[in-house]
Amino acid sequence: MANTRQAKKRVRQSERRRLANVAMRSTVRTGIRRAREAVAKGTAEEAQQAFQGASSLLDRAVRKGIVHRNHAARLKSRLNRNVKKLVTGVARKSG
Repeated sequence: MANTRQAKKRVRQSERRRLANVAMRSTVRTGIRRAREAVAKGTAEEAQQAFQGASSLLDRAVRKGIVHRNHAARLKSRLNRNVKKLVTGVARKSG
């Protein structure tokens, strides 16, 4: 347990930041899930909008240091690839 005033303050700050990070991470995951669901549903316009939203959320999370930039780039790349397949009408490769 923290004894000094400054250590107690750091505990309070850390908890506040942790809660904010948890909320942001949850928002990002929801955005990604919505984009994946839109792709699965097969509506190109909805998938594109969902991808835009998820991409924006990921970029924001990277700026805040909640998600690593390479992880975000990989997620965006995979989502974008699936959206483009849907938009252009290219059949998915099974496997």
